[in-house]
Amino acid sequence: MRVKFLGTAAAEGWPGVFCQCENCRRAREAGGKNIRTRSSVLIDDIYKVDLPPDTYLHVLKYGLDLSRVEHLFITHTHQDHFYFEELRMRKSPFAHILSGTVMTVYGNEKVGDTIADMVGDPDYKLRFRLCEPFKSFKAGDMRVTPMKADHAYDQVAMFYIFESMREGKTVMVGFDTGWFPPETWEAIAEFRIDLAIFDCTNGPLEGRRGHMGITAVLEAKAELEKLGVLGPESICFATHFSHNGGLLHHQLEEKLNPHGVLVAYDGLEVEI
Repeated sequence: MRVKFLGTAAAEGWPGVFCQCENCRRAREAGGKNIRTRSSVLIDDIYKVDLPPDTYLHVLKYGLDLSRVEHLFITHTHQDHFYFEELRMRKSPFAHILSGTVMTVYGNEKVGDTIADMVGDPDYKLRFRLCEPFKSFKAGDMRVTPMKADHAYDQVAMFYIFESMREGKTVMVGFDTGWFPPETWEAIAEFRIDLAIFDCTNGPLEGRRGHMGITAVLEAKAELEKLGVLGPESICFATHFSHNGGLLHHQLEEKLNPHGVLVAYDGLEVEI
């Protein structure tokens, strides 16, 4: 499985679109891995998690062909994760999808309602599949299990576990998860995860409702190890960083790396 981090920031990006704070100034000056766009992950070129406002930038920066994406998994409808207007660019004359590839969008009821008009128009080449927490399904060569997140309380926010039936590897992609709800802890105990991606929005700031930070990520990692979900060979990454946390990339590494958690950055590609 090949996992590419297209973006690794929270809603505002880092530096923030309109922000003049010291944390954004330092990121602009430092550049490199400190420049973070809104979060998304691409797996094996055809499975994508979330559709942020920076999607077009990702296409240009990484030479992506999103017409190849067959499966789009949406965690929730906040605009930094589901900039749904981008899907309107799938229809002629904005796009000529010569391959005829149909994209299936997976998500909660609110996701489905948002794109119902496009799904109903065959020219968009879109399907929708309603997801419910803990109910696994097959998508291409993947067995996918949505997990309930503690976030976006006007809807059922989720994160996803991908099991490659071809390669026998398992990846957890968690953006806005918060500390996992009790029923998620119970369900996740059945998995053995090779690559875990954690929500670290808060950075060094405390808090675990809605988002996690460094302390909660390390506690979640320890709990998953205790449950046997993570083993000695498992790889862990933190992502979805907010400028409000204030730690630049190297500072995040100083806090997380000694505990076995790597720090994701835009463009990072991992193969397991």
